[in-house]
Amino acid sequence: MENLVRRNIKELTPYMPGKPIEETRRELGLKEVIKLASNENPLGASPKACQAIKKAASSVNRYPDSSSFYLKRKIADSLLLSPDTLVLGNGSDELIEVILKTFTEEDDNIVTSQASFLEYEIISEICARKLKKAPLKDFRYDLKAIRGLIDEKTKVVFVANPNNPTGTYVNRNEIEEFLSGLPEGVILVLDEAYDTFIDVEDFPRGLDYIFKKNVIVLKTFSKAYGLAGLRVGYAVLRPEAARYMEKARQPFNVNLLAQQAAFAALDDRKFLNKTREAVLKGKEYLYTQLKKLNIDFVPSVANFILVDIKKDCLEFFKEMLKYGVIVRDMSQYGLNNFIRVTIGTARENKRFIEVLKKIL
Repeated sequence: MENLVRRNIKELTPYMPGKPIEETRRELGLKEVIKLASNENPLGASPKACQAIKKAASSVNRYPDSSSFYLKRKIADSLLLSPDTLVLGNGSDELIEVILKTFTEEDDNIVTSQASFLEYEIISEICARKLKKAPLKDFRYDLKAIRGLIDEKTKVVFVANPNNPTGTYVNRNEIEEFLSGLPEGVILVLDEAYDTFIDVEDFPRGLDYIFKKNVIVLKTFSKAYGLAGLRVGYAVLRPEAARYMEKARQPFNVNLLAQQAAFAALDDRKFLNKTREAVLKGKEYLYTQLKKLNIDFVPSVANFILVDIKKDCLEFFKEMLKYGVIVRDMSQYGLNNFIRVTIGTARENKRFIEVLKKIL
């Protein structure tokens, strides 16, 4: 059947997620392994979310509410918006695909930046859409360069803000200048997966623009809310466009446990604040230690740090793995001398530095 596979799927480079802890234990025979590769919440999940999962577990023989009615209303209330501005998905990945299926034709093109979220490229390829990438400038999105790539066939521009894997951000003035010159037929997708960790004053709130321009904002429960294993994300956009995304998505795309957990997590502000505090404190610790070791890094507003190891990142990743520390090598992003490390618990951060000293 191989001869029946579409050419773009044959040539596709699949997404390579962070190596799982169990796989590392099994392959290397290690008992203690820490994972600092996938930007997950170092504190786990909200206790309220865990309780909600246990309570809902006996109902998993039933299909979930396909409209995610109560969760959608809960999110909308937290954003001071109407539920009809929301489209929920099985993580942001699904929503990226739904956006392309809803708004683009086969001869349209997509624009984003190099060294950004890999799914923009992978999903564009799966959907047979041409993707154009502007280079980063000082590890940041260069919106002027992106504007230069937009032509009459461009339909969607993806901007990860903050950017993964660099941890940098585009500020309010830059976004507003970019929007002012954005052609009417182009949609700007602001992917704000890491906005909960922001501690700067000039970060643009994407929701401020959804009724002014063709803007879609993506958010997720995978990072600060600690629900990466359940896959819950949502898009925010004008209601008249949201209803078409609803038509294009799969039914029952947010499972029953995910809906209940996300609903409960929204009520646990204490856990969210504790997470932010742990990430900010851990980041400062890693900054201090990296500076002591004269190791360059990119200052980050997210829950991870891009570190310049000045050697082959894949080999470095393998070396760290021998000590039971999983980081993310940046070879798939074209940053061959960099690793990305997630801010972990105090113990995990300390262990990372200990192993870093041994290897370097």
